[in-house]
Amino acid sequence: MKVWENAIKDFSYYLRIERGLSENTAVSYSSDLEKLAAFAAADGRKPWELTFEELEVFVQGCSEKGLNAKSQARIVSAVRGFYKYLSLEGLVKDNPSVLLEVPKSNRILPQVLTVDEVDSLISAVRLDEPQGERNRTMLELMYGCGLRVSEVTNLRLHDLFFDEGLIRVRGKGSKERFVPVNKRAVKLVNMYVDTIRVHQKMKKGNEDIVFLSRRGTSLTRAMVFTVIKRAAADAGIRKNISPHTLRHSFATHLLQGGADLSDIQAMLGHSSISTTEIYTHIELSRLSEVIEKYHPRSSGKGYGKAQRRSPS
Repeated sequence: MKVWENAIKDFSYYLRIERGLSENTAVSYSSDLEKLAAFAAADGRKPWELTFEELEVFVQGCSEKGLNAKSQARIVSAVRGFYKYLSLEGLVKDNPSVLLEVPKSNRILPQVLTVDEVDSLISAVRLDEPQGERNRTMLELMYGCGLRVSEVTNLRLHDLFFDEGLIRVRGKGSKERFVPVNKRAVKLVNMYVDTIRVHQKMKKGNEDIVFLSRRGTSLTRAMVFTVIKRAAADAGIRKNISPHTLRHSFATHLLQGGADLSDIQAMLGHSSISTTEIYTHIELSRLSEVIEKYHPRSSGKGYGKAQRRSPS
């Protein structure tokens, strides 16, 4: 983190002295970059080591945390400015933030997949490739348990309590929770661990990690992002999805199936029920679309076509 602290401090000085920006702007940008530093620290990444895909995951995560459009736009601006500065200083050869997009302001509710789309996504994973079984199992577990991407990459063998039908998850703030796991996910995890993972070389300190990279280390969030993006493309899914989309879909499908909101809250690890209530809005939005599409009074349907009353 010291590397990040120094880089952000130097960038803040550059903004105030060389660019002539206000103290408030420099402080706001520094605060935004501290969020990026915390994101990168999870994988031990230095500023000049982050890729475009990782920056995109970071921005996507900010959007899904419910930040307003103005705050999201400022974060993207801060990241772009930071990497332009690093480029000017010769600390990065290629600026990874050039194609980073400002989130659309009308994007309020999280993107979710239908059950059929989830099935298509997981089925699209290429099982003939070396990491195919791992990727399919990982996506199945993320959807089946509503896991955050950091929760699946940090999952360990001693967190699997399959005899009890549970897995132990370490969420935000290192808070632990137990989440039920379905039989299909259990079967796939056992098959992956017993037939694929067992033959992998593992780097020291990663022996207990469930999902391993080809290097024998835990997966980065960007790796999981790439797996999902590729599967979505192969499945012909045009929605802009991320690893968090499977978590949103898990909660939404439970709600549609009649699950209690407090139970969904517990499984997601939300500290406040108000955070979970976003899924009621998703369901209401879907119902509104049904009304709009099928009800005879929607969008002016029926107006101007009223039958005349016969003269008496």
